[in-house]
Amino acid sequence: MPFSSYLEGKRKDCAELVAELGKRFSYVSILGTDVHAAVYRADRKSSMARDGEGECGFVVKMHDGSSFFEYSLDDISGDKKELAEKITAAVETDPSLEGRMIRTAALKDEPLVQDFVRETDFAGYDDAKLLGICRELSEKLCAADEKVRNAVAAIQPYWVSKLFVSKNRQLTQHYGWANGFLIVLYQDGKMVSARRVEGADKLSEIIENLKGGTEKVLDLARHLVTAKPIVPGVYDVITDSSITGLIAHEAFGHGVEMDQFVKDRALGKYFMGKYVASPIANMRDGAAAAHSVASYFFDDDGVLAHDTQIIRDGVLTAGLSDLASAAQLGTEPTGNGRRDSYKRKSYSRMTNTFFCRGTDKLEDMIASVKHGYMIFETNNGMEDPKNWQIQCTAEYGIEIVDGKLTENYVSPVVMSGYVPDLLKSISMISDGFEVIGSGYCGKGHKEWVRVSDGGPNLKARVKLG
Repeated sequence: MPFSSYLEGKRKDCAELVAELGKRFSYVSILGTDVHAAVYRADRKSSMARDGEGECGFVVKMHDGSSFFEYSLDDISGDKKELAEKITAAVETDPSLEGRMIRTAALKDEPLVQDFVRETDFAGYDDAKLLGICRELSEKLCAADEKVRNAVAAIQPYWVSKLFVSKNRQLTQHYGWANGFLIVLYQDGKMVSARRVEGADKLSEIIENLKGGTEKVLDLARHLVTAKPIVPGVYDVITDSSITGLIAHEAFGHGVEMDQFVKDRALGKYFMGKYVASPIANMRDGAAAAHSVASYFFDDDGVLAHDTQIIRDGVLTAGLSDLASAAQLGTEPTGNGRRDSYKRKSYSRMTNTFFCRGTDKLEDMIASVKHGYMIFETNNGMEDPKNWQIQCTAEYGIEIVDGKLTENYVSPVVMSGYVPDLLKSISMISDGFEVIGSGYCGKGHKEWVRVSDGGPNLKARVKLG
C-alpha cells in the first residue's frame, strides 16, 4: 500500500491554510493523518475479518508568540481565508484566562522537505490468505490436546500515512506494522489462559513465528494449570525482556514525560544529574532508538525521531518532550510528541523504551540465585511519578533453587516498591536483548498510543506478592 493518495492531494491545501493562518500566528503547522487497520481472527467456533481502528483527518497547531493553540477538522478543502477566520475565532482566549496561561518563547521552524518510507510485504497477503492462516493455527492448537477448550489466532496489520506542513517544512511518512497473537484456553481442573505475541513490519516474519510457536504456547498452558500462588516476600529475581521493559516503561518512562515536569507532577524533574539506578544500568527511549511498533520518522509535532538516553551509568540524564513542553521548559524537543488521534492533543509520550544490554550471561545470572524467581510476560503495570511507587504484574514466574530453574510455576506475580530502590538493586544485566511491541499505553486512563519496551535480562532484589 503506497502513501495515502488522499493526503498527497491535500499538500497544496495545507500549504495555503498555513500561509493564511500565518498572517495571524507566528507559527502554524498542519498534521494530516490517514491510518488503515484490519483484524483477522479465528477460534474453534468462528472466524472473521474486519476493519480495525483507523482515522483520517487534520490538526492545526498554532503559536502566537507566547502560547499554543490547536484545532482539529475532518477536511481542509474550500476557501482558505474563510476557514482561517473560523479557526482563529474558535481559539480566541477568554481574557480571564490570560494570567493562567503558560507562556513560551517563539518556535523554530527549520527548513526541511523529505518523504520517508519503510517498506512492508503487506500487499502480498489478501483477506482470504490471512484469515486462512488464522484458521489453520487455531485448528492446530485445538487438535493438539483434548484439554484445549479454545484457541484464538489473530493477525492485526495497520498502515500509517502522515503529512506535516509548516511554513518551512513539508514531511511525509508511510510505514506499517503488524502484531500476531496465539491464545490458548486450557482446562485441567482449573482453566488458564496462555498467550504468545509477535510483532514485525513483515507479515511473513509474524506468520513464521506464530507457526513455530504453537508448541511453546501449549507447553506454557500445561505448566500454568499447575501454577500456585507465590509466597509474598523479598526475593532475588531475574526478569525476562518483557518484564525488563515493563520496569523501564513504568519506572522512568511515564516519570520522565516532561509535560509532567511542567505541571510539577513528577519527581524526576528534581533528580536530573543524580543517581537513580545501579551504576551498571543504562536506559533509552526514542522512535529512532529501536525498530518496533513505536518507530516512526517524525512525531506528531513534525520533530524528527530521536534516540534519547534517559539513564547513563545509573544517572538520570534526560526526559522526553513534545514541542509544547520543550518550549515551556526551554529545552530541545526529543521527538516524543504523540496523539491518540488527530482529534486529540499532543502530549509527551514514550515510544520504544528499554534498558540497554549488559555483559552477563543469562545462565550465570540464574546460577547466582540461591533462591528466587525468574518472572515472565507483562500483564499490566502502574506508576506514581510524583511519589515514585511502582507496581508491575507478570503472568507467571518459575522458581530458582540453588542456581537452577525448577518446574515450580507461580502465577500471577506482582512486583512492587520504590523506583530508585528497585533500580539500584540491579546487580547483573545480560548480553541478550529484545524489544517487544504489542500493546498500547494510556496517559492516565485515556490518550492511547502504541508503544514498545524491553531490553536484556535483569537481576534485582525486589518485593513479590
